[in-house]
Amino acid sequence: MSLTHNNKVMPHNPQLENSYNKVIITIKSCKTITQLEGANRMVKNFKTLYRKVGYPKVLSYSLENAIQKQHTICQL
Repeated sequence: MSLTHNNKVMPHNPQLENSYNKVIITIKSCKTITQLEGANRMVKNFKTLYRKVGYPKVLSYSLENAIQKQHTICQL
């Protein structure tokens, strides 16, 4: 995935991209609300870690959206 912000490709940051992709994969693999709570902690840790170095806010919104979608799936 190419990281974008305001339709511009951000400078390539493999560590950020790798971390983001791992969190997304973890979120999508959750089958229960308990698992999703763990994934939500991963999202919080991701935000804390990368807030210090700066990251596109679109990633934060994307992770929150993925959590919400998976939450709906887990409740079915």
